[in-house]
Amino acid sequence: MKDVIPSLFQKYKQKGILIDTNILLLWFVGTTNRNRISQFNRTEKFKPEDYDLLLGILSYFDKIVTTPNILTEVNSLANQLGEPERALCLSAFAKAMELLNESYLESREVVKTNSFTKFGLTDCAIVNIARDKYLVVTDDLKLAHYLQNIEIDTINFNNIRVYG
Repeated sequence: MKDVIPSLFQKYKQKGILIDTNILLLWFVGTTNRNRISQFNRTEKFKPEDYDLLLGILSYFDKIVTTPNILTEVNSLANQLGEPERALCLSAFAKAMELLNESYLESREVVKTNSFTKFGLTDCAIVNIARDKYLVVTDDLKLAHYLQNIEIDTINFNNIRVYG
């Protein structure tokens, strides 16, 4: 895996990276308050150093891609923060929208995906949008395995954390 990560990064440097919900939330919470990362129940598995690593990764790619489904999930999770961090996190969210490329696929098309009943709307949108276009970075082991099995280039963020 250690050798695969740099080659995937190089392959998708110009094409772009699609980051999943928890990773995007890590970005926004870390931007708001690095010390809150380990204290917020939705990001507690991460450390402030993971936020630093994520910033380095995001700065490498020419394009950062997301979906309306991912953004909606992140918005809902960020709303669980107490004030004033909730408002600050949503401000970071709003500023980041200038950097993000939002890719949309109608839900009526997403639900036709064979794996919809297993993975749901957000993950199936990732499948349809990322195929042959973007590198997916997720911390969802089940999703990462599925994407890799159907030959969508994917990196589990936890592997990046291990290898640095």
